[in-house]
Amino acid sequence: MESLNRMATELVDEALEFTDELAIDAYELESGTTVLDFGVEAIGGTEAGLLLTEIQTAGLATVSSSISEIGGTPRPVVDLSTDHPAFSLLCSQKAGWELSIGDESASDADETVYEGLGSGPARALVATEEEFRQLAYADAFDFAVLAIESDSLPTPAVAAHVATMCDTEAGQVFLPTASTASIAGSVTMAARAGELATFRAFELGYDPLDILSVSSRAPVAPVAESEERSIARTNDALVYGGQVHLTVESDAGSELFSKLVSSAPEEYGTPLETVFDEVDWAFEELPASVFAPAQVTVDVVGGPTRSFGSVNEEILVESFGL
Repeated sequence: MESLNRMATELVDEALEFTDELAIDAYELESGTTVLDFGVEAIGGTEAGLLLTEIQTAGLATVSSSISEIGGTPRPVVDLSTDHPAFSLLCSQKAGWELSIGDESASDADETVYEGLGSGPARALVATEEEFRQLAYADAFDFAVLAIESDSLPTPAVAAHVATMCDTEAGQVFLPTASTASIAGSVTMAARAGELATFRAFELGYDPLDILSVSSRAPVAPVAESEERSIARTNDALVYGGQVHLTVESDAGSELFSKLVSSAPEEYGTPLETVFDEVDWAFEELPASVFAPAQVTVDVVGGPTRSFGSVNEEILVESFGL
């Protein structure tokens, strides 16, 4: 596999060339790290969100938007397809890098902390998560691209941390960033249905290299008034509206396919804002099975086709305030 960060860097260059058209902003920190604001202080938009998704998947996925209907009302949806799901979804798009970093420039660094979730190919330069070990894959490239989901823009301490972890110079780090409570944030979250199904299959013991192709669709949640509510809405879009098609090579472990959908856990049937409130937004207290798409079809090459789950339009209408 060619360097994921090289492919993502080319897409970052495209974003830097069209900042005005995408309604995004870009600037350099003192260290030389480039921050791209896709939706924190910048307005961003649907096209910005689609390009950010391409960056997150290192250019190995085709991403587009169209219009569908929920509760009798028009609703944008995001479609994603990839023939390299193990690398584009698990090794790149997955938000597997938790950022919780003190700001060394503050008078009390212990109390001033930057919080965010990192996705994108920079994770493959660190390559310590279990999927990298199982796939025996680690990237090697001079530049690092880490897409950050946060309601604030990265600090110099964040840039220094990423550069250190990726073993590269700070001036060779790119940090595209968007808040969940932004148009681009809603778009990139809607593009994660396939990633959720692929990661769930991996967690259940299915070899991700046996997943040959993934296609997915999910509605774009309306941007809410707060980051927390936007997190709940965008996850509802996946859990109750995400649809995924997998083409797989092996029927081994086929009993796990029914567990790829969100209707499997007992928490199913409640808007996620309520579920998250009950655990005080400590996501680690929830079973991993909560974070799964609504509906999955699995085609085994030369074998059977199975479909599980269904879209829950009633919950989406309630969550989106339609």
